[in-house]
Amino acid sequence: MSDWLKWTVPPAIVMSIAATAHATQYLTVAEAQKLAFPTATEFAPADVLYKPTDIAEIERLSGEKVRTRGEQVWRAAASDQFLGFFIVDYVIGKHLVIDYAVALAPDGKVIRIEILEYRESYGGEVANRDWLAQFAGKTLSDPLELDRDIRNISGATLSSRHVTEGIKRVLAVHATCLK
Repeated sequence: MSDWLKWTVPPAIVMSIAATAHATQYLTVAEAQKLAFPTATEFAPADVLYKPTDIAEIERLSGEKVRTRGEQVWRAAASDQFLGFFIVDYVIGKHLVIDYAVALAPDGKVIRIEILEYRESYGGEVANRDWLAQFAGKTLSDPLELDRDIRNISGATLSSRHVTEGIKRVLAVHATCLK
């Protein structure tokens, strides 16, 4: 486990990662990066460690609790052109962790969402491309609410809700720490 991960992911999440037997890995980080930014020639690490003021602002903007000490972030570029941010985040589905990635344009608009790994024995429909595509173009000013502007998935309600909430939090991270 990388040092960065040890210091940013709470122990409960690490334990649920280690204890699960139903994990489905859909993509690696590198594969998801290439899908999000196909023309990128560089993904430069730009990890964020939160200050207490950052946490308060992220929670205020998103309405969601910050449960980690930071975010894994990469700056995507093609030659000298900045393409956007690639952020790996984690939420709890019903009981276990969902690893997902958010690709953001420089202005904070969602380009693409990918589920990297899903550990629950059911509810994996959140990895469906059509469901994830509804986040494209969303910004922090959009409601990002299940059953309002984001469709719910029957049988995966908690996973749908938590991924949606996580994306809203990631958009607040952009506004607070990456602008």
